[in-house]
Amino acid sequence: MDTEQVKRLLLSLEYSPNIQIKFSGKKTKKINGFYDTNTATIVLNELNFKSDNLLMYTAIHEYAHHLHAVQYEGTLPRHHHSMEFMAIFYRLLEKAEEAHIYHNVFDDSYELVLLTKHIHTRCIIESGLLFKELGSNLNDAFNLCIKIGGRFEDYLDRVLRIPRTTATLAMQVYSLDINPDVGLDNMRFLSKIENAYERKKAEQLILDGAIPATVRMELLDAGQPKLSKHEFLEQEKIRLNHTMQNLSKRLLEIEQELKTYENSTEKTNL
Repeated sequence: MDTEQVKRLLLSLEYSPNIQIKFSGKKTKKINGFYDTNTATIVLNELNFKSDNLLMYTAIHEYAHHLHAVQYEGTLPRHHHSMEFMAIFYRLLEKAEEAHIYHNVFDDSYELVLLTKHIHTRCIIESGLLFKELGSNLNDAFNLCIKIGGRFEDYLDRVLRIPRTTATLAMQVYSLDINPDVGLDNMRFLSKIENAYERKKAEQLILDGAIPATVRMELLDAGQPKLSKHEFLEQEKIRLNHTMQNLSKRLLEIEQELKTYENSTEKTNL
């Protein structure tokens, strides 16, 4: 497979002008490829790959970075692998699988398929069931604490010895009646969706195989306006100024603490 073939396949997934593909002619353990925002070029270390399928996986990954950057007028957001990026990446992967441009290697191993089924049924789903049961039991414990005149927070801290945040989440998952089949992490994600209709729709999307990043992009962030490059840079400027102010303040505090410590040490040595 040459660079023109890679480019043609990527553009068939989702067209974007000016993208360039280059092979480095190198083999390296550090990275399989990268995207250069300055030249809108995907560079692939083609000697790293044992098959065209694996090469296309990396090419699609880097193309997702390109499409992400295009949304921000050629500038990549600070968090390159954000949920927004992952939604773009997995959208491209699904298209590539449907078009037989990329083959899902996780289906090739019978042992891995069996292990995946075991992980889903015995670990992911059961963890969700247990967490929801914990929420139910904590709800009962909360009512009993009120009945006996004890503080529920004290019961969590000293008797159960579990974080209050964990208890709050478990009770929330129980009260919202989130389907435990989605697993613990997705239950946490769904519990943050305030609108009941959107939460139920997001839950069904996850049960149907969608990842949270895709759900957020397609459902929760639908219709949200994209930042222009100027707006994006203005927000970055504000964020960096805030960070620098906090660091400068902390530096002054440390310098003052050092002076106090050095003065007390000198007096001790006299």
